[in-house]
Amino acid sequence: MLTYEEKIAIIETFPELTRKDVSLGRTNYQFEESVTDKKNVVYHLHPNGNGFVYAEHVKGIRTNDKGMINIRDFSADELKELIEKSIQSLSTKVVEENTSEEIDEETWVNKDGQTLILIFEDDMWNIYAGISLDGTFNSYGEAAEYLDEEGFSFKE
Repeated sequence: MLTYEEKIAIIETFPELTRKDVSLGRTNYQFEESVTDKKNVVYHLHPNGNGFVYAEHVKGIRTNDKGMINIRDFSADELKELIEKSIQSLSTKVVEENTSEEIDEETWVNKDGQTLILIFEDDMWNIYAGISLDGTFNSYGEAAEYLDEEGFSFKE
């Protein structure tokens, strides 16, 4: 496990983040240029090494109900990669708020080469296996979580 000081050193390599010291010796790092109302990238980093990174819209990451993932046991490379992805997710319009004009469809593939198509239709997110409807979800996040749990990854 990285120490608090090691995590701080990694986080501070991101010049776009602003340090904010908060209560109980904890530290937040904010991305002021966020296109959403979310600004905290690193949340409540504690001197014991515990802390969180906002990753609600990072594909393949399971977060808590606040969109955070605990980074207590992350390696240096994992932490750096996650922060990069978090900043990127806060730099672009959140896909979940998209309309059908902004996203037509996404292709998701599993390790066996099987594909599912995620489409925004009639204010719902539908997953198709060929022409068969596999599932319908209220939000992009729910659909992406389902696909991830089923072993599918977004194909760019």
